[in-house]
Amino acid sequence: MTTPKDRTDAAARDDAANTAEAGSGKLTLAEVLEIFAGGRLPLRFTAYDGSSAGPENAPFGLDLKTPRGTTYLVTGFGDLGLARAYITGDLGIEGVHPGDPYELLKALTASLEFTRPPARLMAQIVRSIGFEHLRPIAPPPQEVPPRWRRVAGGLRHSKTRDAEAIHHHYDVSNTFYEWVLGSSMTYTCACYPRLDASLEEAQENKYRLVFEKLRLKPGDRLLDVGCGWGGMARYAARRGVQAVGVTLSREQTSWAQRAIAEEGLAERAEVRYGDYRDIAETGFDAVSSIGLLEHIGVRNYASYFRFLRSRLRPGGLLLNHCITRCDNKAEPAAQGFIDRYVFPDGELTGSGRIITEAQDAGLEVLHEENLRPHYALTLRDWCANLVEHWDEAVAEIGLPAAKVWGLYMAGSRLAFESGGIELHHVLAVNSRGNSDDADLPLRPWWTPYRRAAGVAAVLPSTPPRSVRR
Repeated sequence: MTTPKDRTDAAARDDAANTAEAGSGKLTLAEVLEIFAGGRLPLRFTAYDGSSAGPENAPFGLDLKTPRGTTYLVTGFGDLGLARAYITGDLGIEGVHPGDPYELLKALTASLEFTRPPARLMAQIVRSIGFEHLRPIAPPPQEVPPRWRRVAGGLRHSKTRDAEAIHHHYDVSNTFYEWVLGSSMTYTCACYPRLDASLEEAQENKYRLVFEKLRLKPGDRLLDVGCGWGGMARYAARRGVQAVGVTLSREQTSWAQRAIAEEGLAERAEVRYGDYRDIAETGFDAVSSIGLLEHIGVRNYASYFRFLRSRLRPGGLLLNHCITRCDNKAEPAAQGFIDRYVFPDGELTGSGRIITEAQDAGLEVLHEENLRPHYALTLRDWCANLVEHWDEAVAEIGLPAAKVWGLYMAGSRLAFESGGIELHHVLAVNSRGNSDDADLPLRPWWTPYRRAAGVAAVLPSTPPRSVRR
């Protein structure tokens, strides 16, 4: 059934195409963009050839400044060309701060839909742009090579290549991360007890949630794989748990070891530099994996869960916290901007695949939940921190890298809000029907989704006395 909006969109596209075809001369850059956008640009566009398009009073705008920017836009696939032009400064943004371009991206994704023009019009567009812009040029230096060229560094998800991928993203600068992440130095989804909770309160609450799901108590032994800056290990150690964390980032290791010493936790907490697969100890009471599975590779899930199970005592608990896709059918490998600038070799799949692999490895899945709305709030607060410390961040890591972070976090916030990606907790036990499970609550307490300001949030509350342990 054709809706009034469909008819309006079709008419706008026809008008843009007819206007271009009616002219016999060269199309301006603004006219080219209008053709691809069907005459429905949601923001103001200006270009170095003097042309412009879109609403005059639009709150947001794009400014194409150089011919090199045109080449990036034409030769980059998907969001990659846009990212290249923006990071190099060949494409400017207006109406938003580069540390948080969320509102501009929201306007683009909500209203802009590109269509392919007819063949004859496409030929006119190519002639107008110039054939010289169809030849790819060197990308910005912040971009990693395509996946097929990374084989020189080892096979995907080998120890050497994983170490390089982790180095690319996490060894940026501890000082930079302190500005963006705040005092918790936690680079994973927080859990907001209230919509007005601070980022630090929400991150503390996340660690509490993981700690309580794992039923940790003084004297227990915890292994935290992919431990980041040691936040979970230190949280557990403060509560009498013997915690071992491991990370492939040297910067994270040095920061975490210093924090452990400063807090006087050296007798109970340890963070090692290395691959989780090199952990030799066994018999841990619990294993936490908070934000590591995204780097493992879907084909390695089976060996990943078997390894973690082998490190647990019988009846020990595993909590896996990771970003997922909203289905189990999509290609897991990241593409475009995310793969080249943010998470090289990162892979996501649906929660169903994760649960299947955990079960097939001999773990019994006890509980699963989706914290998707919390990650949108977390990214909102990280962007706010980046905006607040923008000048310092640019001085620390450079303007192009700072732009990457603002673009990546704002875009990820949109993806979590729309449900394109999610964040799942999967709690599993290393046994089936083990008597140690008897003290698990028969019905864990929960509160339903609440919506405020258009964002859904799971708000944990104190359970009734009848279900408290």
